[in-house]
Amino acid sequence: MPRFDPLPFVQTHAPRLAECALEALQRSYPHKLDHMILHEQDQPLPREIHPVFDGCYDWHSSVHMHWSLLRLASAAPLGPLRERIETHFDARFSEPLVARERAYAAEPGRASFERPYGWAWLLKLQSELDRQAQSQPALRGVSRWAGASRPFAEEIATRLAGFFGRSHYPVRAGTHANSAFAMLLALDWAEARSDAAMRGAIDAQARRWFAGDRRYPADYEPGGSDFLSPGLCEALLMRRVLGDGFAPWWSAFEPASLSPWLTPAVVSDRVDPQLVHLDGLNLSRAWCLAALAPALPARLAQSFDAAALAHWDAASPHIAEGDFAATHWLLSFALLSVDPG
Repeated sequence: MPRFDPLPFVQTHAPRLAECALEALQRSYPHKLDHMILHEQDQPLPREIHPVFDGCYDWHSSVHMHWSLLRLASAAPLGPLRERIETHFDARFSEPLVARERAYAAEPGRASFERPYGWAWLLKLQSELDRQAQSQPALRGVSRWAGASRPFAEEIATRLAGFFGRSHYPVRAGTHANSAFAMLLALDWAEARSDAAMRGAIDAQARRWFAGDRRYPADYEPGGSDFLSPGLCEALLMRRVLGDGFAPWWSAFEPASLSPWLTPAVVSDRVDPQLVHLDGLNLSRAWCLAALAPALPARLAQSFDAAALAHWDAASPHIAEGDFAATHWLLSFALLSVDPG
């Protein structure tokens, strides 16, 4: 049976995938602006308040599609596209423009802007910038971009760790507010930066929120607009938090029926921005299923790996083809399964 490995697909199609990401990032409209209007004159255009993360339909998608470009450049040859990517990052990732993003996010009344999803993706992006800056950089200028954006990421890391620490309950939704997914992305930052505050906040709350979960009701998934599996994200988080303690936790957590997780979701409309979330669900499930398989009992490992491949096959043809409702973000969820180059 073939094993799930998305890297050959990504390497084969890398130029088209990078072109898709660039097109999305440089497209200003349509734009779904997340903006708390504080007074009558407070009605800016997106590019005025988000000079770094403009375009790409919304702020958080711009953040993670920038991450996607970096990851693609690290994973595959991109030929002439590298120069276009470098030009794009040079135009966005400068200290003055990042300062405007920081000022907006720090303004009183905007404390919850893009929390926790956009915050976690910003930390994921910074982790990739720093990783490439410290190793063989795939793109010229990556050290400069990393340095420009780092103060913003450090501020957000402090705020996110504090948010985790004071949150009494987790969010188990299959969409942006999901706690476990944000914690998974933030763990990459914590481990790369040896950020004890972030690591401590995640470890403490993951154990407090999820350690006692029993017989997870997987048959309640998926929801109609999910792009995350709350149960699989939780399990993947607990694998990373618990280490050797994961096996006994899983034996208590394992759903009575795994069938809902092993069957790809049906996408009935790829133009509707909510229904096309289910393509993202198939991609994020593929990531979770494949990452969990090596830690599971032998009776489950093969079925999880096969299911990861089935989910990938259901969604991968639509990553860079189709309506902007999908192409502005799906690539990032495909690349979650690709290890750094």
